[in-house]
Amino acid sequence: MANGGGSGGSSGGGGGGGGSALRMSSNIHANHLSLDASSSSSSSSSSSSSSSSSSSSSVHEPKMDALIIPVTMEVPCDSRGQRMWWAFLASSMVTFFGGLFIILLWRTLKYLWTVCCHCGGKTKEAQKINNGSSQADGTLKPVDEKEEAVAAEVGWMTSVKDWAGVMISAQTLTGRVLVVLVFALSIGALVIYFIDSSNPIESCQNFYKDFTLQIDMAFNVFFLLYFGLRFIAANDKLWFWLEVNSVVDFFTVPPVFVSVYLNRSWLGLRFLRALRLIQFSEILQFLNILKTSNSIKLVNLLSIFISTWLTAAGFIHLVENSGDPWENFQNNQALTYWECVYLLMVTMSTVGYGDVYAKTTLGRLFMVFFILGGLAMFASYVPEIIELIGNRKKYGGSYSAVSGRKHIVVCGHITLESVSNFLKDFLHKDRDDVNVEIVFLHNISPNLELEALFKRHFTQVEFYQGSVLNPHDLARVKIESADACLILANKYCADPDAEDASNIMRVISIKNYHPKIRIITQMLQYHNKAHLLNIPSWNWKEGDDAICLAELKLGFIAQSCLAQGLSTMLANLFSMRSFIKIEEDTWQKYYLEGVSNEMYTEYLSSAFVGLSFPTVCELCFVKLKLLMIAIEYKSANRESRILINPGNHLKIQEGTLGFFIASDAKEVKRAFFYCKACHDDITDPKRIKKCGCKRLIYFEDEQPSALSPKKKQRNGGMRNSPSSSPKLMRHDPLLIPGNDQIDNMDSNVKKYDSTGMFHWCAPKEIEKVILTRSEAAMTVLSGHVVVCIFGDVSSALIGLRNLVMPLRASNFHYHELKHIVFVGSIEYLKREWETLHNFPKVSILPGTPLSRADLRAVNINLCDMCVILSANQNNIDDTSLQDKECILASLNIKSMQFDDSIGVLQANSQGFTPPGMDRSSPDNSPVHGMLRQPSITTGVNIPIITELAKPGKLPLVSVNQEKNSGTHILMITELVNDTNVQFLDQDDDDDPDTELYLTQPFACGTAFAVSVLDSLMSATYFNDNILTLIRTLVTGGATPELEALIAEENALRGGYSTPQTLANRDRCRVAQLALLDGPFADLGDGGCYGDLFCKALKTYNMLCFGIYRLRDAHLSTPSQCTKRYVITNPPYEFELVPTDLIFCLMQFDHNAGQSRASLSHSSHSSQSSSKKSSSVHSIPSTANRQNRPKSRESRDKQKYVQEERL
Repeated sequence: MANGGGSGGSSGGGGGGGGSALRMSSNIHANHLSLDASSSSSSSSSSSSSSSSSSSSSVHEPKMDALIIPVTMEVPCDSRGQRMWWAFLASSMVTFFGGLFIILLWRTLKYLWTVCCHCGGKTKEAQKINNGSSQADGTLKPVDEKEEAVAAEVGWMTSVKDWAGVMISAQTLTGRVLVVLVFALSIGALVIYFIDSSNPIESCQNFYKDFTLQIDMAFNVFFLLYFGLRFIAANDKLWFWLEVNSVVDFFTVPPVFVSVYLNRSWLGLRFLRALRLIQFSEILQFLNILKTSNSIKLVNLLSIFISTWLTAAGFIHLVENSGDPWENFQNNQALTYWECVYLLMVTMSTVGYGDVYAKTTLGRLFMVFFILGGLAMFASYVPEIIELIGNRKKYGGSYSAVSGRKHIVVCGHITLESVSNFLKDFLHKDRDDVNVEIVFLHNISPNLELEALFKRHFTQVEFYQGSVLNPHDLARVKIESADACLILANKYCADPDAEDASNIMRVISIKNYHPKIRIITQMLQYHNKAHLLNIPSWNWKEGDDAICLAELKLGFIAQSCLAQGLSTMLANLFSMRSFIKIEEDTWQKYYLEGVSNEMYTEYLSSAFVGLSFPTVCELCFVKLKLLMIAIEYKSANRESRILINPGNHLKIQEGTLGFFIASDAKEVKRAFFYCKACHDDITDPKRIKKCGCKRLIYFEDEQPSALSPKKKQRNGGMRNSPSSSPKLMRHDPLLIPGNDQIDNMDSNVKKYDSTGMFHWCAPKEIEKVILTRSEAAMTVLSGHVVVCIFGDVSSALIGLRNLVMPLRASNFHYHELKHIVFVGSIEYLKREWETLHNFPKVSILPGTPLSRADLRAVNINLCDMCVILSANQNNIDDTSLQDKECILASLNIKSMQFDDSIGVLQANSQGFTPPGMDRSSPDNSPVHGMLRQPSITTGVNIPIITELAKPGKLPLVSVNQEKNSGTHILMITELVNDTNVQFLDQDDDDDPDTELYLTQPFACGTAFAVSVLDSLMSATYFNDNILTLIRTLVTGGATPELEALIAEENALRGGYSTPQTLANRDRCRVAQLALLDGPFADLGDGGCYGDLFCKALKTYNMLCFGIYRLRDAHLSTPSQCTKRYVITNPPYEFELVPTDLIFCLMQFDHNAGQSRASLSHSSHSSQSSSKKSSSVHSIPSTANRQNRPKSRESRDKQKYVQEERL
């Protein structure tokens, strides 16, 4: 047998004799070779083995069994080395060309038959036309029967063809199974080829003993049947015959049957089975494994490249191991199949090491043409494959949930800034151990900076690329098992409505996939919150929350109009900030001590049961060093709600949830662990820990939870809470208004909205509230709020209703409402007016905040607060220029100078002073054991007032004539870009890289940026009651019922005064308490904050929670600076100074408005008909005197206002 050639000599006597001998030997189930005694048969692996074989051998008849030797795989079938490769190749060629000839012959005959029938049909048609007039309709019936028979025959063949088409397609389960099975068997046949390639090219094989030949035979029988189905289903038989898959079958199936007949094997063209790999991508698509275009393209390129590579290697293996036929196969070389694979790869890549090369002419000729195509394929396919693999989603895996560890999904606007702010607050060390994994899902892969941020937090953060709008991606992040899903919004987008629509679609997609998932989403515009109510599975009672940035931002600013600095204090409370210790005695030291406080919730210990709220609040502050400001109230007939400083009528029951201000969550545990028996004599609050009292154990372990699982705290506070809820021990003023209110209710006048939470008036046309510059100048506005708004007809609406609503809360009496004057573009304000026309005491001055004439016309120097807003900020690409209008307006106002003579009008309208400061007023009346000044205003410039009234009491503030400059006007400016805060104050030393909360304008409450609201996302997740408390404080009393009403009508609806609606007025509000004079004057000069806290709480039910102090109050030398900063929750021993203003939560006074009840009612009812009705002192003119109401109430009001101002 030739080395590598694998050709054994055929039996002597020609092909026929050899075939006879082989058939005879097969009958005894063995291969024998008959040889002469002188002949020597050997099998060698060298290339000269064929010439060393025996030269005298003959085939004997079966009678010479003694000389028959069993033939193995290594022994040639014929000592003469006769080859039978032509028989295998001929079977394939005959099959291919024979079938091709039959198809062409059939087409030719069919064409001729069609031509003949066409000619005959024309003749018959002409005869029908000629004979049609004389024949009846029945004469055509035989022709119709023939046509029906032909149609029936065609229908039968079509049915068979359709059946075969369904069988080989992937439209049905049977078809898919068959297609996949054919491909799998093709790969199996290719594997058998790989195994047989280690044997000689041609060798003797016993079908009954060769296991691989039997398997290959079974595979090819199946391929033959499948070929028949494909042939039947083919529309174009000729094209089918020339298909690649058909050619593969022609050169692989017939040789197998020849092998069985001749009992020998020839590798031949079996390598063509590798071409079946081209269909690999189709198979994967049938199995729904490949779904994306990139994956399909990648598999296509790989399958074409590999199949071409393996097929070409098989051809080289065949010709190189066989040799050239015209050289009598003498120039062959022994190459394994895998060496040929290596040769083809180095050839395609143009490397060509030369260690393996083609020696045969056929091999070299093939390589010449293969280099042309292979090089082109290698140069185009390989780079594209690498690019597709490189572009494959790096973050395309699936989240694997960790047992015992919760995870949340964060999506929406994922950027370096939003993620870093979120993680900084979510993973803050002041929280208890946060055993929550954060999974970010975004359709854009992170940049290098964001990727580095994820790597720094790799133990708790994972990122996956995808979209929440795709259910497959939601399944990847295990949204169904997530504890919550948080959606971040782009606060700086140019189109807020489009951004809200995107987030609403995200909510719909997530809720559609898993309705029970808790969602916390950011919304930019207040009116878009209504769309969330349209989602059936949206349920705020189960923890779903929408954090409206516009609502909270403007609510914070509105509260600053009532108590300047409150926006800074509240923003710091729900933001997690670490304590920064400063040794120097500077204002930053006291400010940062307050910044480290946050808001927490905890269930109160059973030791507090039966005590009133002020008593518990005092005990917590004095003994536990905790500040409790509110509790969760839940009654049997009402939904649970939060009561802020409810007063001494409320008795604490077991299971009461308290809201605390503390530096970390561990401190708040004292309120739960406190036991009177064990901790009553302990002075160090750090020693108050869990004790072993039975009452506490029962309280903690045995009572079921009253809160739904979704409403429990995620962190901080106990998970288990008692089932009982706090109950009102005596009459509830929230339910029953005072008798004086009932007596004075006017059922025919609508003064409040239908919920009783806000002052309301009949809708007014915008023309009735517009003031010209001359009219505004003639009106002595004082104690009002000036809102400078930048915007035009194309600007996005910022929702001014959210600014006005807190200033029109019903827990203010009508005469206490501050007049609001908008200065800005009338085109923009017309678009906002639809949401403002139901609020009283609102005026508009068309103009621009950059015009000093407009600002002087509205007496900006006499206003209680100037608010600077812009609706054009997000339309500018350069972030440094986004706040240019607000900064220019702020600097413009500060540089203005005003006449000093009119400043006295401001003297008696500054701040809320408790009784004792001005007892000479005839309108003072006892309220709950205290006298209250009739004019209660908040958020005012106390330094200027105290200079005018009591200069001797202000050793740290110098009196000068420059106090009426614009720098003393109280302002709060909205900023988009935090770094722009450095431009607001020219005299500060803030570094541009300083965080916003560390800058002087923010600490003083003169600047507010929407970025501080980012912390609400994590705060709401850990405790959703925090968001409810914040909204209750800053929105003036917005409720889910009110939101549903606004969603229906987009406007407040007036309602008649009923006991139920008037009861809603009895709620706390924020005020600022002056220490300069009054009942707390003795504490203001060196007293302790704790003594003030206890006295205010016991005497007046006022809850103090912070100080608004002059920036330079700590200096021993006089200072002209009137800037103040915020100190949150000072300690008990904190020393007070006379100029301090105290933030406090004061109770609603039912009787404060009685002396002016008729005045308020009359003024309220005439508000819609008067063009410029307001609680200000107006200078009468001839033009407007005729339109002035002549009622007694109106005259009394005018007289009182004048007395009050003077």
